[in-house]
Formats: sequence, structure tokens, C-alpha cells
Amino acid sequence: MSARWQVDVFCRVVDNFGDVGVCWRLARQLAVEHRLRVRLFIDDLASLTRLVPAASGEGVHDHVEVVGWSKAERAEPALLVIEAFGCDLPAAYLQSMAQQTPSACWINLEYLSAESWIESHHLLSSIHPQLGLRKTFYFPGFTAATGGLIRESKLNGTALAQHAMPPRILLFGYPNDAAAALVRAATASGVAVDVPVGALADQLTRERVDFGKLDFVPQSEFDRLLSDYAMVFVRGEDSFVRAQWAARPMVWQIYPQAENAHEAKLAAFLDRYCVGLSDVATVRLHALWWAWNRQDAAAVEGAWRALWAELPTLQAHALVWRSSLLRQGDLAGRLVTFWQETAKI
Repeated sequence: MSARWQVDVFCRVVDNFGDVGVCWRLARQLAVEHRLRVRLFIDDLASLTRLVPAASGEGVHDHVEVVGWSKAERAEPALLVIEAFGCDLPAAYLQSMAQQTPSACWINLEYLSAESWIESHHLLSSIHPQLGLRKTFYFPGFTAATGGLIRESKLNGTALAQHAMPPRILLFGYPNDAAAALVRAATASGVAVDVPVGALADQLTRERVDFGKLDFVPQSEFDRLLSDYAMVFVRGEDSFVRAQWAARPMVWQIYPQAENAHEAKLAAFLDRYCVGLSDVATVRLHALWWAWNRQDAAAVEGAWRALWAELPTLQAHALVWRSSLLRQGDLAGRLVTFWQETAKI
């Protein structure tokens, strides 16, 4: 085995904790489950520490070497280089990649989408115009023709054991003009709402609605927390995927994009997710997801009440959906297989 590092993961923290959450999960799984020597170059160590308190500063944390971004300028490139979400590798690091033999397998890890076009774009590549390096575009997704989802081996069992849950929902989202109406509708129905500390909790406090405020918890505790709720509202990418592994009825607040480009991604996932769901539950699920994402306070109260009435159906469907995803390969495993086949390891 080469003395070079086997895997370098590059992460820039753009907003919130989604980017660093995905990168840490992937880096840790590659190190722990695939027994690879992994470095995580990150430009915001404080954000990682919030998610993983043990990872306080640079050093080895849970078998991953955490390194400040600036040190990549002087680092010898690894055999597998993962550029998360088009974060752009440091120029000096790219130059070093171009001078090494064998050439690194350079992966651009894309954002998650359920859109059908990603199947034809997954594993396409481009050549760097000056350096001649090949970069492969790796698309996570929900089908066998994509890169799959991050899934640790501990999640490979069968359906989760069901247990009685109190009438409580988790509201984890971005600030939303419909949030106060949603919380009032839930509490009026006897359903408690918990909101993690942050901008949304601050908004609801100003609007004087009743909710339980949750302290910020590490990533591992958040995963367990999802299973404690009858329904979860999640946001972005990382918590969205974890809600699916928790097999809970969910409402997804997708990260908004210019010109409402995110709405195509939302619609694509709803189309996939609702296959096999009853017609009534499908209509009601669509209604609340769209009202929530469009911040429609006038529509969200009735949409929530209607969907809450479908809770048993939604719970059964969440378990079926999770089982269908478990039958597919996971992202880290597929990525390692691609690298080994490409490099003929």
C-alpha cells in the first residue's frame, strides 16, 4: 500500500451545518468501516466541533485526521480526493496532484437530488483545462443508478422496532413565515412541538408561541433524537437523510435557491417518495410540504391537521421506504468500489 494518504476530503462550511455534517459522516465511515487513512480538510473547525464535540481543533478524532484548510497548500495529495459540493481545491494542492504518479482519483461530491437526470450525469467526468486532471462527478441519490446515500453499517438491519410515541413533533427548519401558524395548530390539537435552538426558535419566541426549546446536540445524539418523535420537520440534506433512516413521518424544508430552482428537487423527491402511498395521504402530504416550503401561513394550519390524521399510514410508509433504501448500496461503499476499479487497486 502506498505511503500516501489514501483519502482526502475537502469541506467548506457555506451555511448552517449541512455541508460539514455530510463530510464528517463520510470521512468517518471511510476511516472506521473501510479502514482507510482519511484526512478532512475544513475551513471552519468550530462548526465541526459543534457537531462532534470530541473533534476540538486539529488532530485525530474517531480515526479521522482533521486538518485546517490552509494546510492543504503544503500537503501531499491522497490517492482519492473528494471535493465536497464544488468547494474548489486549493491551487497548490491541484498543482501537486498534477505532478504525482499515480494520479489521484478526483471526485466532486454533488448535492443530493431525486431528479431523474442525475442518473445519466452520475460518474461523468471533465478534464481540467490547464492541468489535464480528470474530475468525476458523483451524485448521491435514491436509486441504484446513482451514488446512493450515506449509511453506516449499523443501519443495515431490518425495519426499526416500533414503539408507542407521545404526540410530539420535532420542528427543525430555517426561519419560516408559516412556523407560528403550524405550532399553534399543533398545540391546539394537543401535540407538543420541540424546536432546536437557532434562528427558527428565536423567531417563534418573538412571535410568542408555545414550544419546547431543545439545546444544540452533537450529531450522534441528533440521530437518536429523531426516533423519539411521531413526526419530524427537517431541513437541508443531512437531517433529511437521517429522518429517512429513522423511518419517521417527515416534512422536508429544502434549502431555497435562486429563481425557485429548489422546487424541482422537492417535486422530484415527492414523486419518488409517494409511490405506494394512498391517494388521500399523498394529496395531504403534498399539501403540507408545499405550504411549508412556500411559507404559506394561511394554508399550513389546515394542511397540518389533515396530514396528522394520516399518521399511522405515514408511519407504515416510512418503514417501507426505509426498507427499499436499505436494499441499495451505500454511498461510501459505492465510492470505494469505484475508486478501486478505476485505480485497479
